Amino acid sequence: MSIINLEMKETALKRIEESTNVLEIEQVRVELLGKKGTITELSKKMKEISNEEKREFGQKLNELRDSIIEAIENKKEILKNIEQLSKLKDETLDISLPGRKVNKGGEHPITQTTNYLKEIFMNMGFDVSEGPEIEKTEYNFDALNIPESHPSRDYQDTFYIKENEVLRTHTSPVQVRYMLENKPPFRMIAPGKVYRSDYDISHTPMFHQLEGLMVGENISFANLKAILTEFVKKVFGETKVRFRPHFFPFTEPSAEMDVECVICKGQGCRLCKNSGWLEIMGCGMVDPEVLKAVGYDHEKYTGFAFGMGIERVTMLRFGIDDLRAFFENDVRFLRQFN
Repeated sequence: MSIINLEMKETALKRIEESTNVLEIEQVRVELLGKKGTITELSKKMKEISNEEKREFGQKLNELRDSIIEAIENKKEILKNIEQLSKLKDETLDISLPGRKVNKGGEHPITQTTNYLKEIFMNMGFDVSEGPEIEKTEYNFDALNIPESHPSRDYQDTFYIKENEVLRTHTSPVQVRYMLENKPPFRMIAPGKVYRSDYDISHTPMFHQLEGLMVGENISFANLKAILTEFVKKVFGETKVRFRPHFFPFTEPSAEMDVECVICKGQGCRLCKNSGWLEIMGCGMVDPEVLKAVGYDHEKYTGFAFGMGIERVTMLRFGIDDLRAFFENDVRFLRQFN
């Protein structure tokens, strides 16, 4: 058909060639190839011609469309290069301007303290072990000699996932798993997140603990005191310590360890509630029932265990008086520890 001819193709290509910017070439593309463009309108005429002419008409129409598409893409590329060169020519760079300040992040104070404590114990020969945060009650309670009637098993104190699965309330289950996989003698620590249903100035639902365990032959309370006293000296320097009798289901005898107040040096202040002492951790000799639960010969082996809140140690190290500050993500607070 004469409806598609050389003149029509030349006219379309001329319009493309005369376009002077990307916006203009896009407008030409819409006029020629858009829903209401020239090529689309020609396509609609297919139904008006005879079957004998359709093949020739369709072939010419496809050739015209392909030529237009190719010409538009080539012109677009040329115009983009021209615009880019023009922009580079017009823009200037003042190399005398000062550079933009790059704000660097830093480790969270909890992370700093965790790494610091791990390094101290590793230098004392302790392995570092980790375990799951969703824990079986078998490891979280049963293997640690915690009876069914113990208040820590209540729903108001512990987050239950299922009847026999909880968000671990301490990192002691890691010690149980370690004992099941290793034979004495050994010494290990288990740092990590733990969860309890509590929230106030000194408690949060999620916090961090570091617990330790040493098992072997002839391990005594004297070994416990020596290692923990040395640990405290490395963290707080030369300071007084004391051990007070206490009760934990998984240790016997049990104690709480205090350090002389880092603020008032034993004189009494708000931080230590005028006692001159600050509680730092709980500890004690591993209960024989715990050793039997993991298959150890409790007559041959003894051991001691200890546990501390990493937030508590961090607060004492840096003089922070509100536990919630660690989790509020206030950049002004966090920048102090970069």
